[in-house]
Amino acid sequence: MITINIYYKGSNGSAKAFADDMISTGIVDDLRAQEGNLRYEYFQPFDEPETILLIDSRINQEAIDKHHASPMMKKIAELR
Repeated sequence: MITINIYYKGSNGSAKAFADDMISTGIVDDLRAQEGNLRYEYFQPFDEPETILLIDSRINQEAIDKHHASPMMKKIAELR
């Protein structure tokens, strides 16, 4: 298993808005359904209101590579 932690930092609620958009558009559901996905969740640290933590776990490097090569990466980039 490989787990990647990504901190999205923004201002004026932009990081949370990004995570909300990822969830509301169904992209998160699609990412969770990808072969090799074990976990894809967002969290907000109590002491950093302008930060969102993404925990993304995949079964192996091949699953990460497939995820990065998928069309969903374009959708994620557009929301950022």
